[in-house]
Amino acid sequence: QVQLVESGGGLVQAGGSLRLSCAASGRSFNIAAMNWYRQAPGKQRELVAGITSGGRTNYADSVKGRFTISRDNAKNTAYLQMNSLKPEDTAVYYCNHHTVVRDYWGQGTQVTVSS
Repeated sequence: QVQLVESGGGLVQAGGSLRLSCAASGRSFNIAAMNWYRQAPGKQRELVAGITSGGRTNYADSVKGRFTISRDNAKNTAYLQMNSLKPEDTAVYYCNHHTVVRDYWGQGTQVTVSS
């Protein structure tokens, strides 16, 4: 069983920065791909960024050059550094722990960007 706890969300002005953290329990963190998704009101959940167990990253076009995903396997923690935030980045951000066996999700953390 894996539990994910997100933190770091909040209210920020446009152009500002936030860093989200996702702390995972369990012993499968090192072999899991870690992803960040977001869901804005009235919209579908979308993939924002992902990082494989080997450190390969991918990003949604809308956040390329502004967001950086990383992981610290020693701390069982994944991060999402968000810079140059825009009002359209406002959403609930969810951490996802993915292996071939199953997916686990965090409870979500609200990010609100004011204009």
